[in-house]
Amino acid sequence: MAATVTEGKGKSDILGIGRRKTSVARIRLRAGQGTITINSRPLDAYFSNLKDRNAVVAPLVQTGRREQLDVIVRVSGGGITGQADACKLGIARALKKLSDELAPALRESGLLTRDSRMKERKKYGLRGARRGTQFSKR
Repeated sequence: MAATVTEGKGKSDILGIGRRKTSVARIRLRAGQGTITINSRPLDAYFSNLKDRNAVVAPLVQTGRREQLDVIVRVSGGGITGQADACKLGIARALKKLSDELAPALRESGLLTRDSRMKERKKYGLRGARRGTQFSKR
């Protein structure tokens, strides 16, 4: 697990890393009022889709820590949904590091399981991973 506790400048942060497809999210949790910042932008400004916003806050809502922790996220790679799911996994891993009592609730909701589905590679002689060329009779 890639979650550690860092001390510096009087603040203690809990770190976590989440991945999905080609997206990587680095999470930093600290005590606060419940603000979520993603790449120096608020949650609503970064994820315009409600489904993606709900995915990001799901671990906090599941454990009842939505209003107690500030979340700072650095996410890169992939698309919007992949980034949202990477943030979800990273936050869940950081919460598990914060308190081991939260792990059963997170595990039961499937928030600690990494989605291992990746894009299938293109094969030679084909137009994509599986699609062949169009048949021509003449």
